[in-house]
Amino acid sequence: MLKSIRSALTMSVITLTAFGASSVFAAPLKVVASFTVIADFAKNVGGDRIDVTTIVGPDGDAHVYEPSPADAVAMAKADIVLVNGLHFEGFLQRLVDASATKASIVTLTKGVTPIDFKPEFADADAAEGAGTGGGKTVTDPHAFQSIANARIYVKNIADAFCAADADGCVSYQTNAAAYTQKLDAVEGEVKTAIASIPESKRVVITSHDAFGYFEHAYGLTFLAPQGVSTDSEPSAADVAKLVNQVKQDKAAAIFVENITNPRLIEQIASETGIKVGGTLYSDALSQPDGPAATYIDMMHNNIRQIKGAILGS
Repeated sequence: MLKSIRSALTMSVITLTAFGASSVFAAPLKVVASFTVIADFAKNVGGDRIDVTTIVGPDGDAHVYEPSPADAVAMAKADIVLVNGLHFEGFLQRLVDASATKASIVTLTKGVTPIDFKPEFADADAAEGAGTGGGKTVTDPHAFQSIANARIYVKNIADAFCAADADGCVSYQTNAAAYTQKLDAVEGEVKTAIASIPESKRVVITSHDAFGYFEHAYGLTFLAPQGVSTDSEPSAADVAKLVNQVKQDKAAAIFVENITNPRLIEQIASETGIKVGGTLYSDALSQPDGPAATYIDMMHNNIRQIKGAILGS
């Protein structure tokens, strides 16, 4: 009897040990994110069940990024590749082809209602291909600048992770729900901050036209010397036109972006007499020790900079 109990206990310990080992030491999903915003979303949804590699790093410009051999290696080893879509990653197809990856390529803007970028940029950016290597587009790819769209990205990530790792699905869904609540809170803060700005002062200038979805969702007007892509330099005539528009529209603040050369914005500030109000984060997060290390930090930074520059507080 005692022998049979010992035998049963031994088998139980072996079973539990094997179960524990398979749970604890199961290989994490290998996830490649095309740029930092997506990587941050992925980490919030995936937690310790995923291992994330980011192609375009902090302060990087995905419009002009040139992939490295290491990027191709990461893509080749990936289980899932998370991308923005809407022609945001001009390098993507070349990298997919070079890596011969078998990973699922998941487009996170699925379900987003795209907007076109402003008419003044339509001809130039369609001709340039908006950073897509020549494909014409008039669609603004910066959908993540709307927090409502960020919630769609997060749901798409959770769905992709569940499809690849059914055992972790409850964890992914729980993480996504918790993170979505944080996004809801940030969106409330953004709306409250903008409501505190007089409507006549809700005009700001940035380096390139990356904030169309933010403008559409929250009621600020953004002017920019460059279109959706940073591929090409604006002409002197374009800059002169913007300077005149700024004077007519009485822009309240002007900002540099973390991914672009500040020279152009400094020139416009000098010609219009508007003081540069700070740095906005558009297409990339900051370094980990910077003010926009996460998406939520980015939104906090941007609205704080905008409100502070306009209201002087």
